[in-house]
Amino acid sequence: MSLAPWRSLITRALHRNRSLVYARYVQLATVRENGFPANRTVVFRGFLDDTNQLKFITDIRSEKAEQISKHSAAEICWYFPNSREQFRITGELILISADSHPHLQPARIKMWQELSDAAMLQFAWPIPGNMRIQTPEAFTPPAPDNIQPLENFCLLLLEPVKVDHLQLRGEPQNRSIYQLDESQEWLTEAINP
Repeated sequence: MSLAPWRSLITRALHRNRSLVYARYVQLATVRENGFPANRTVVFRGFLDDTNQLKFITDIRSEKAEQISKHSAAEICWYFPNSREQFRITGELILISADSHPHLQPARIKMWQELSDAAMLQFAWPIPGNMRIQTPEAFTPPAPDNIQPLENFCLLLLEPVKVDHLQLRGEPQNRSIYQLDESQEWLTEAINP
């Protein structure tokens, strides 16, 4: 499969917003077991090699990982303030844990090795979402191995099927939909904002 036409638009938006540390933060919505949405902010970690898959990370012990294992459908919303544009990317999430997707383990390990020490350390903290442990030592564990990921570290990939790109500059504003068809080709359509 070739790279999607919207990939270059995201690359350009990231470049135009590079002065903003939070330009790599996206809102990820998943589906809870009761059918309600769950939305949170995650950090975009790049694209997986020469694919259209967006990379994120998570802890297998988190509610997010549990939701993804039951409902893989998700959407991210990504706003770039400097260029005044928004991307809504709909797709399927793939959770790469220590014991799943053997062919993607090298990507999981590489992602771990690219993390900062502080980011790695968070995976050695107590279980996310459980009652707060009051001992400070629980949040100052020994530094984990920076080569081999902790068992609970997961690479999370979003495999897009639809991208809604809204440019808020101009009158009227511009909006385009990129949709993956049955033959795995991206179709582009300009629509009303």
